[in-house]
This record gives sequence, C-alpha cells and structure tokens, in this order.
Amino acid sequence: MATVSMTVNGKAVTGTIDPRTLLVQFLRENLRLTGTHVGCDTSQCGACVVHVDGKAIKSCTTLALSLEGASVTTIEGLAVNGSLHPMQEAFREHHGLQCGYCTPGMIMAAVDIVNRRGHALDEQTIREDLDGNICRCTGYHNIVKAIAAGAEAMGGKAKPARQAAE
Repeated sequence: MATVSMTVNGKAVTGTIDPRTLLVQFLRENLRLTGTHVGCDTSQCGACVVHVDGKAIKSCTTLALSLEGASVTTIEGLAVNGSLHPMQEAFREHHGLQCGYCTPGMIMAAVDIVNRRGHALDEQTIREDLDGNICRCTGYHNIVKAIAAGAEAMGGKAKPARQAAE
C-alpha cells in the first residue's frame, strides 16, 4: 500500500491505496466523487476526463500515485456556491446531452478546449478538439452548440439562452 496526497476540487485529500490504483478509481471509490465515469478503460471514450493542474487528462489510464501534490478538478468542482459553471449551464440550456453518461467528460474536455483555444470557437475546431470523447446517443450537433455557447459565456460575452430568447 502507498499514501497519496493531492488537492481535489480545492480540498486537500490523502489516501492509502494500492500503487496500481487509477485516478478514476481513487476519485470514485476513495473520495466518492462519482461524476467522473468509466466508459471504456482504454482512454478512448473520454467519460473519465478531469483536469490536473489545469489541463484535461483521462483519469482511467493515470495512476493516482503519479499525481502526488497535484491539483485535480472533477465535474463536481466546476460549480461554485451552487451556481453551475457557464459550460454546465450551456449544456443544460442547449440540450447537449441525452443519457448523460458522457456529459461530465464532455464538459471537462470543453472547458479545456476553451482554456486552450479561447472563447470564439468555430464548429470545426470544436469537433476536431472533441476527438477522443465519444457520445453514443447523439450526432454531436447539440453538444457542439452547447460548447460554442459555453465558450462565449466563459468569456462573459453571451447572455444566458433564456434572456437571449426574450
């Protein structure tokens, strides 16, 4: 057994784990943060995306011990004081989900895309950068719309969809 310490969603955490424990297992089983999903175990679907030190990674192929001292943000850590993150709100407003299984990973990947590419994203950029995130329910149309709206909202340029429709 080994001990690992990191910051998860702004809180210092420590756990005693098997050295082979993957980050997704540590988050779900040790910390009970079940928003990060396991979809494929091979890093192909993106359901397990979280941010480590501000960058998106797939937690299903990352050993928890390799993140000693790191700062991890999960889908649970995006909302602040009960208010959804602009990307979460955009997915809700633009129906960017169906079953919801891929949604946490899609949202985490989308926030990373905005952080890397900026707030003015075109459809082609969004679709190319979503490579590695699979949704088995949709044709991605509403996901792409949600990411574009969320990107604008993260830049403070967009009105919430309810206000824009009025």
